[in-house]
This record gives sequence, C-alpha cells and structure tokens, in this order.
Amino acid sequence: MASIPSVSFASPCRQAAERRPTLAVAEASFALGGFRAGVPRLSSRMVVRCVAAASYVPPTVSETKFNFLKSYKRPIPSIYNTVLQELLVQQHLMRYKRTYQYDAVSALGFVTVYEQLMEGYPDSEDRDAIFNAYIQALKEDPDQYRSDARKLEEWARAQTAASLVEFSSREGEIEGTLKDISERVEGKGNFSYSRFFAIGLFRLLELANATEPAALEKLCAALKINKRSVDRDLDVYRNILSKLVQAKELLKEYVDREKKKREEKVESQNANETVTKCTGDFHFVSH
Repeated sequence: MASIPSVSFASPCRQAAERRPTLAVAEASFALGGFRAGVPRLSSRMVVRCVAAASYVPPTVSETKFNFLKSYKRPIPSIYNTVLQELLVQQHLMRYKRTYQYDAVSALGFVTVYEQLMEGYPDSEDRDAIFNAYIQALKEDPDQYRSDARKLEEWARAQTAASLVEFSSREGEIEGTLKDISERVEGKGNFSYSRFFAIGLFRLLELANATEPAALEKLCAALKINKRSVDRDLDVYRNILSKLVQAKELLKEYVDREKKKREEKVESQNANETVTKCTGDFHFVSH
C-alpha cells in the first residue's frame, strides 16, 4: 500500500490560543491643578464580556480529532486518511489562533485542496460526508465553505487577468468580499494568513486564465498580501500535488493487481468445479 509523507500546509503556531489577562476594573481618580476627575466605571455587561473573552479556552487538537471521528465513523483508506489527519491538526491550529477570522478565499483554498486530495475516492457520498465531518469538527459550516467557494469560482471564470485585480474599483458581492479582506489585512480587523489563502488566490488566477507571473503579483498587491509568502506556499502545494499523484498511481496499481489475483482465483475455482462435475458425470454414465 502506498504511503504519503507528512504534509505541512501551515506554518508552526501555538496549539492554544493566547489568553488576555483578566481585567480588573476599579474606580480611579486623578488630580490636575486641583481638579479631580473620576474615570468612569465600565458597565457590568462590558465587564462580563471582557472576562468571558479572557477566560475562553479553545478546544484541544484531540477534541477536534475526536469530533471528526464521531461524525464520520467509517474507515478511510490510509492513503487519504494520513493526509486528512495532518490537515485537520494544522487547520485546527490556524482556526483557533487569536487573530483568526473566516474568509471566503481561504475556504476556496481548502475546498480546492480537498477535491485534489479526494479525487478518485471510491464513493462520492462518502467524500461529501467526510468533508462535512471535517469542517464541523472545526466548528464551522461546511455549506458556507462550499457556497463561498462556488461563488468565487463562478466570479473568477468571468474575469480576465486585468479585471481580476480591479475589484477595489467595482461593486458586487465578490468585490465586496475581497475589499473586506484587503482592509482586514491592513489591520482594520482580524486576518490570519495561511497556505489555504495562497491556494485560493492561485485558484482564482487559474479560473481567470491569468497564468502570467505578473497577475499573481498584482493580485497580492491589491489584497496587501506578501507575495513571497504566497510563492513559497504555492511551491509547497505543487510538490504535495506531485506526491499525491504518484501515491495514487501506486494505489491504483496495487488495487488492479489485487483485482487480477481475485479474478484468476475465481477462474481457477470455476475450472476445478467444471472438471469435478465432468468427472462425476462420466462415472454416472459408466455405471
């Protein structure tokens, strides 16, 4: 059986989310030129919200893996399961970073990777069930992943290399999504870059037939993303795809070989049964 080496889709990060110190709110006052002013108390609702945020403990990797196995109980062939488990661990670490916020481009990236990985899986219904169990184990919505990926793909197919990077000057649902990501990258909200984001960008360019290197550079600039990080992660992605293709070829050869052995065994058994029957008929006629 073919085996796949460990796959790394995410840069190293902490397993547990960073915790903020619990806020102790007390009334204070200061004097300036004989004038005393009190610092207003935070409302009880704000205090509760702050304390809740500070005390939040994200689930462990083991809990996420357990949730996946609980949702999908059927065995998964090792050639797929090895990579799935590695992806799940690394996406868990990205998912529970303090700066994480869902974005559609990363969703497209993950859907692209998943479809590449599970291409040729024996049962399409099982393939969908595994996808749902995987995303739900991360406490996210698989339907949102699929829907956002589909919208981005449809939009990208209607673009050119030039129009793809001009989203900031146009109106529309996808244009708004990309503008929001660009603003978050600049620090106006939470954004956590990952290799899935890089793969999502690659998929947009691919669907728009924007294959020239300048197109990726312009798209990264429009989204305020570091192109060197994207280039590095796309190289990793291409290497992984190459290894997956080789491993699947080995698996196909193994399956074909085992199938041929079974067929030859059945043919041999049928031949023996035929000989036995003919011999029995001969003895019957002789008597």
